[in-house]
Amino acid sequence: MESNDTAASSCLDSAAFKVTVSVVLTILILITIAGNVVVCLAVGLNRQLRSLTNCFIVSLAITDLLLGLLVMPFSAFYQLSCRWSFGKVFCNIYTSLDVMLCTASILNLFMISLDRYCAVTDPLRYPVLITPVRVGVSLVLIWAVSITLSFLSIHLGWNSRDETSGVNHTILPCKVQVNLVYGLVDGLVTFYVPLLVMCITYFRIFKIAREQAKRIHHIGSWKAATIREHKATVTLATVMGAFIVCWFPYFTVFVYRGLRGDDAINETFEAVVLWLGYANSALNPILYAALNRDFRTAYQQLLRCRYASCNAHDTSLRYDSSRLPRTRSQGPRQQEEKPLKLQVWSGREVMAPRGAADR
Repeated sequence: MESNDTAASSCLDSAAFKVTVSVVLTILILITIAGNVVVCLAVGLNRQLRSLTNCFIVSLAITDLLLGLLVMPFSAFYQLSCRWSFGKVFCNIYTSLDVMLCTASILNLFMISLDRYCAVTDPLRYPVLITPVRVGVSLVLIWAVSITLSFLSIHLGWNSRDETSGVNHTILPCKVQVNLVYGLVDGLVTFYVPLLVMCITYFRIFKIAREQAKRIHHIGSWKAATIREHKATVTLATVMGAFIVCWFPYFTVFVYRGLRGDDAINETFEAVVLWLGYANSALNPILYAALNRDFRTAYQQLLRCRYASCNAHDTSLRYDSSRLPRTRSQGPRQQEEKPLKLQVWSGREVMAPRGAADR
């Protein structure tokens, strides 16, 4: 009875509030899918973006896209219906996919910070340090760690608790169980250690950007140096701020659940911090692509091509529709023996006599 009361209390009672939440979650899912699709298209259609540096950004976009397609819709349905209706087997698959894709997304962000650190601190040795083999090994390592902490751990029960209470396990919610060891290991490997390294690398990048701005100030204009320093500060603060705001509450709750138990956190608050972490996948295409000049240029080219193709399609439709009534008004015999129209550059149509087409 206690679990049923908890589930009922965590449900969205107000219909208006339920509609609002469903609209917000739907918009978040659509932004996640559309933004990461645009990143993949930009790299696939633009040769200038096909570099080793952007391999991690493409891997991040694919990971976030899979999260938006395979995990977030089921999370939204589960959140709105307040019950899991897809069975225990699919629950294990769903939770495994959730942990795997979120872990891979964070580790891709971690690798992006290391890649940019090498590019800024040692640009001359960067082609030697970042090679295709090392990038491939890094991507394999990202997915190996993600699969180990998700599918392997969950299906082998490494994350489960040995609870001897008389709770009816058929009504337990569909969420990742966390014990003390799994909570600490997953929290450290997935978030806290990458967070520490990212803070160090981005702080180092920020210091180098400030030093470069000071050199520009001594050599050139003060205004250019100030603008460059301000842009570096805003970019790095936005990247780190979004990462911390989105994921720090979730992993704090995650580790606390490992220490105190799966039911130690209010379910509504747990859902809020979970979707806050999902929101990072919607922000990543903006933070790691739109802030890049090359990606912005690729986005503009994609939009221009789309706009040009739409205009060409509309023009052809208008031309065909203008010719359609004339064609229908003619009889079968006239359609067979219609005179040949010769287009000339002056815009007039010269009518050739019948049979001229054969001659």
